[in-house]
Amino acid sequence: MPKAQTPLQLIPLGGMGEIGKNMTAFRYEDEMFLVDAGLMFPGDEMLGIDIVIPDFSYLLENKDDLVGICLTHGHEDHIGAMPYVLRELETPVYGSRFTIALLQEKAKEYGFSGANLNVVKPRSTMKLGKHFQVEFFRVTHSIPGCFGLAITTPVGTVVHTGDFKIDQTPVDGETMDFGRLAELGKRGVLLLMSDSTNVEREGFTRSEKEVGAVLKNVFGRSDGRIILATFASNVHRIQQVVDAAVMHNRKIAVMGRSMINVVGIAQELQYLKVPENTLIELEEIERYPKNRVVVVCTGSQGEPLSALSRMAHDEHRQIEIMPGDTVIISASPIPGNEKTVSRTVDQLYRLGAEVIHETATGVHTSGHGSQEEQKMMLNVVKPKFFVPVHGEYRHLVKHAQLANRLGMPSKNIFVGENGQIIEFTKDKGALTGKVTAGQILVDGLGVGDVGNVVLRDRKQLSEEGIMIVVLGIDRASHTVTAGPDIVSRGFVYVKEADALMEEAKKKVLSVLDRCEEKHISDWAGIKSQIREGLSRFLYEKTRRRPMIIPIVLEMN
Repeated sequence: MPKAQTPLQLIPLGGMGEIGKNMTAFRYEDEMFLVDAGLMFPGDEMLGIDIVIPDFSYLLENKDDLVGICLTHGHEDHIGAMPYVLRELETPVYGSRFTIALLQEKAKEYGFSGANLNVVKPRSTMKLGKHFQVEFFRVTHSIPGCFGLAITTPVGTVVHTGDFKIDQTPVDGETMDFGRLAELGKRGVLLLMSDSTNVEREGFTRSEKEVGAVLKNVFGRSDGRIILATFASNVHRIQQVVDAAVMHNRKIAVMGRSMINVVGIAQELQYLKVPENTLIELEEIERYPKNRVVVVCTGSQGEPLSALSRMAHDEHRQIEIMPGDTVIISASPIPGNEKTVSRTVDQLYRLGAEVIHETATGVHTSGHGSQEEQKMMLNVVKPKFFVPVHGEYRHLVKHAQLANRLGMPSKNIFVGENGQIIEFTKDKGALTGKVTAGQILVDGLGVGDVGNVVLRDRKQLSEEGIMIVVLGIDRASHTVTAGPDIVSRGFVYVKEADALMEEAKKKVLSVLDRCEEKHISDWAGIKSQIREGLSRFLYEKTRRRPMIIPIVLEMN
């Protein structure tokens, strides 16, 4: 009887059913390798949280099996968790020149070793362990140095597209390697994993070069300063800003730490070509007429501490928005950021600026392929099995439906979730077990030390406020010797609620009397009774539930 074939395991640890924190493990027998390790920015409910990264405890538990990490490109949702992973794991990392340069910059900032960071070229192949061979092929996206992966395994070939769109006129002239994709499709592909972000958009995504033409037009009709906000990583967009500025005889000043870093790296690697004497320091812009200046900055998502947001709220030390300025927001809001972007736009209008920010104006285009491009990918690669990736759950479902309409059997299409193991042999695929997957919250220097309880407390504090009750109790007689004193923050303004505070003090004293009657004498029990009694009283009076912290001082 023939021995059963060992299946290839696909294990998404992040990025499945969500936009961000992309991380996928491939496992065969005792070896595994990782594709990407990204972050996600916190939602409104994650008060005080800086970033969110995948829970990679599965990697730590199996660290001896990890043979490498392959990076598709340098966006934060694909490499943002790498500093945290590389602090815990030693393994070779492979990526394009630009991706590795961005990681090396992170190594200086976060203090992890850059010794294992390796640059690979398009169509180069890496052997990872005994079972995996990974070929990197070029795809077009909104950052230089983007790769898709062709992964050869004992079970068959897996094609992972990374983030992609089919741009026939890319700014850098580097088109997608359709020739290699066609060769792979002809040879036979077991599994395709494809970008699902824009599956709800019909047709094709506009070329990046079309944005350049719009920018040149806007620059030509603007009589004052131009302030343009975009993603720091969108080097192709920045190149077109440079081209438009040079055409209209404008100097460029760059603002924002990430923007300055990326522009420096892109120039050094010659991804960004800036004529001599075009870039000036921010302090120099006052030396030039307003119609000869462009400021390129961060803040396209309305981030509170970004350059554009500080300018909009008149808090920037060097630039003040004034009538005659043209502000271009050359990006679309990431889902969840719409309100902050809208508030920033409103503030800019209040200061007298003309704001150009809608995608319909042509100053932005997506880096992800729409439905027709996704169909082309499926038709060229001709996979036996299909797993849609990189999208919220509805995107994955709609991408699966798209593949089904192209003729792929439903039984060969798998919509997974984070932690779900999907197993493949040459003949069949199946959703099997689960591994630990979730999220780790990063708050300042704390990694994973803020959980649901802390978030719940922060939410309560932000919505209901806090009340601190301080009283002194004699150790021997258990009588109140001082207080109760009440301090309130974010609940009611004490001076305007004297009557309520006096009633609250009386309530505390009545609770203490009840404790004596019930023979509750331990401090923990007394605090609990105060908390419960005062909470009920305040809810009856105000329909609010502030956080109540009783402090009992033991007096001699």
